[in-house]
Amino acid sequence: MTHHSTTPESPLATDLPPTTPCTVVWSLGRPYVLEGGSGRPRWMGTDGRGRPQALTGADLRKRGWSFRPVH
Repeated sequence: MTHHSTTPESPLATDLPPTTPCTVVWSLGRPYVLEGGSGRPRWMGTDGRGRPQALTGADLRKRGWSFRPVH
């Protein structure tokens, strides 16, 4: 899957998150890393209380994401 964007920092709203394992993206001010391996890929990060949180690519599209933190 190819990531299309005007700049690496600002993906388009319709862009799918990257599919390369160990890629880091930001969503709602928190980092998420793509875990590969057997089964479905998942984006792992933490919620607002520091608890582990797994997201799908569809979850990231709904929430919004970027390659860099947005302040």
